[in-house]
Amino acid sequence: MGSIKFKAGGRFKFSSRSFAGKLFSVADSDPNPVIVKPDPFAALRYKEFRSFLGMRFFFTLAYQMQAVVIGYHIYDLTHDALKLGLVGLCEAIPAIGIALYGGYIADKSEKRGLLIKIFAGVWLASVLMLIMTSKYLHLKEDVIVLIMYGLVFCIGIARGFFGPATFSLMAKIVPKELYPNSATWNSSSWQLATIIGPVAGGFVNYLWGITAAYGFIVVLVSISLICIFNFKKHPSTYVPKENIFHSLKEGIQFVFKTKMMVWAMSLDLFSVFFGGAVALLPMFAKDVFHLGSYGLGMMRGAASLGAVVTMLAMTRFSPMGRPWRNLLIAVTGFGLSIICYGLSKNFYLTLFFLFLEGSFDSVSVIIRQTIMQLLTPDEMRGRVSAVNSMFIGSSNEIGEFESGLSAKLLTLVPAVVFGGSMTIAIAGITWLKTRSLTKLSLQDINEQTTKVV
Repeated sequence: MGSIKFKAGGRFKFSSRSFAGKLFSVADSDPNPVIVKPDPFAALRYKEFRSFLGMRFFFTLAYQMQAVVIGYHIYDLTHDALKLGLVGLCEAIPAIGIALYGGYIADKSEKRGLLIKIFAGVWLASVLMLIMTSKYLHLKEDVIVLIMYGLVFCIGIARGFFGPATFSLMAKIVPKELYPNSATWNSSSWQLATIIGPVAGGFVNYLWGITAAYGFIVVLVSISLICIFNFKKHPSTYVPKENIFHSLKEGIQFVFKTKMMVWAMSLDLFSVFFGGAVALLPMFAKDVFHLGSYGLGMMRGAASLGAVVTMLAMTRFSPMGRPWRNLLIAVTGFGLSIICYGLSKNFYLTLFFLFLEGSFDSVSVIIRQTIMQLLTPDEMRGRVSAVNSMFIGSSNEIGEFESGLSAKLLTLVPAVVFGGSMTIAIAGITWLKTRSLTKLSLQDINEQTTKVV
């Protein structure tokens, strides 16, 4: 693994035993070292990281297919925006409730074994969805909706453990100097799955029905579970010396005393809360454009396509020169694109604005992930990720509920415009409160973190 040695006058040497860890090449005798371009495939040269990407890709593919199928199915059965929004709330409640405990468990547990248990639970819920939607059961519509809410609730419980476990694991399978590169590939694979997943879910549901779609989902979850068995065992580096409540309090205190981390979480919490209009896409697909589940899949896939294209570009052109400034710009663009697609009456123009929404969102995702990895000590990653999950992960689902409630009260288009406007306002308020952070480079942030640690 590589190491950086600082010398007087600002010069440094970087030595590495592996090509994957080599970001810079410096000759010992050369007083003016030649800087080689970063290797865009550096993180991928680690076998375990490739298995990690496989796990996330196939799981996200299944999850995105599931989101399209459940959302369209429930709106098709109920024609009620609020009941559509309740899908997000059913997942958010357990995810929030279990998040801190999930972080504590992730810090004190062996990561591979924990992930196997989590995915076994998700696999079981997916199998039950497959059985429940079978035409041979002849269930009433109200019963189907209630059962779907219950199974989504169970997946929310699994999510409360999944986020902290994967966050802790990723820090162990690549060296610290590759965090930005690994975050880019991690997010790119995730977004690629979010392109294919919605389109595949809508297409399969359109052609063969919901039961066939859940059959595909079970297969994909099974593949992601197999990928976990390729991980090495990663024992915990954290040994609890106090009770669980004190340990959780320690993680919360660390987050709230770190200014950049608090503002990053707060910015994402409120921007995603008000920008959760993606939950209303089934209404656009069915009532505005009259394209059914396949149109819904295309709209959800357009945002993810924008994210993947942008993230692949960021493997070469990093936004980390002034990360905090670029984060605020990205969130503002995210809000503007939400307003535009809410006002659009043309399907293809809507796809373009959704593409832009995904592009701006991907920039903010990369920046936040990198900042979080740099600011968090190894022994606290699970607990910090749990707090982050409460701020960010569950804000998506709560934002979906907020959008459903707004659409119920304001109607569809005003609800979307309101959400985008609030997102822009949140970015403006954050800029006013954190102007000093906009001048920092990623190296500045890393140096400050090193001093603190």
